[in-house]
Amino acid sequence: MTGNDVNAYYDRNKEIREAITAGERALSSLRQAQAKMDSARGWGIIDLFGGNLITGLIKHSQAHDASRFVEDAKRDLAVFQNELQDVRDLQGLNVEVGDFLVFADFFWDGFLADLLVQSRINDARHKIADAIRRTEDVVQRLKRSL
Repeated sequence: MTGNDVNAYYDRNKEIREAITAGERALSSLRQAQAKMDSARGWGIIDLFGGNLITGLIKHSQAHDASRFVEDAKRDLAVFQNELQDVRDLQGLNVEVGDFLVFADFFWDGFLADLLVQSRINDARHKIADAIRRTEDVVQRLKRSL
């Protein structure tokens, strides 16, 4: 093994570790958004079936908190995508979160009615869960490649 081979191996592992760290950071943001969205869903159900002003306020507060975590997740997923581009010799490492990013942009545009809010919350929960699943898959593949 030449000196260049050792440096290439070290750099590859460094890039993989950086990608794993970025992926785990994105997963943390996604999981926080998921927890807040689950809470908003619960309060939304209460609001649908006889809630009052307080339950509506709590539901919207939880959804607002979730939106902050969604913004964090968007930023963290973009960093993760950039780190994945640095890992050149592993094929098919792509999180494919385009649908999630589009959702995040339109979800918070405004709420028309409690039923519509509940529908959007449920859609958000599914998209977040899908983004988590995809990110976990890529992080696991990265870890196995070390």
